Amino acid sequence: MVAAVGFMLAVGAWRSGDLPWQQQVTETVGTRGADLESMSWQLTSHEGERVSPQSWIGQTSLVFFGFTWCPDVCPMTLLNISDWLEELGPDADGLAVHLVSVDPERDTPEVLADYLSNFDPRISGLTGSPDEVARAADDFNATYRRVPRDDGDYTVDHTAGVMVFDPDGRLSSIIDLHDDPKFAVPKIRRAMEREV
Repeated sequence: MVAAVGFMLAVGAWRSGDLPWQQQVTETVGTRGADLESMSWQLTSHEGERVSPQSWIGQTSLVFFGFTWCPDVCPMTLLNISDWLEELGPDADGLAVHLVSVDPERDTPEVLADYLSNFDPRISGLTGSPDEVARAADDFNATYRRVPRDDGDYTVDHTAGVMVFDPDGRLSSIIDLHDDPKFAVPKIRRAMEREV
């Protein structure tokens, strides 16, 4: 596991061109109330299927924003989510878990599928046109911005944190990037226990 984490961090740093003394500014998810039923975005999954927020009603959902060239926050979040799913055991099979890409130009469904193959197979990747991604980010109160690099390439600063929605589509809690990991699974279980 330690080797896998080290590998993913090294690949992310190499792909993004970030150096140890450079910082990627990553905001925390806002606390504005949100519910899936009031959202209107549509995105494409890494399996090529169109997805809307209404398709998640009836199951607990975990959602976070990131991108495949992310040097550290995204692979660490995906590894954490994989650990949470393992800890939840069979209860995790009913969860909807999604990475929404903030880099639609590079993160095609095929790229997302390849990237996510390194993590728990229950994690889905979502992407779309720049306008579709912007609409989804607005609905979730997430922010992101493209940041040019000196070499002519770019990285993306983005909201961090995993949003947890209960089965009736209401925002139940946010698992912040800086939260103690021991609080993550209880937050998910609380959302799972709410009645639709």
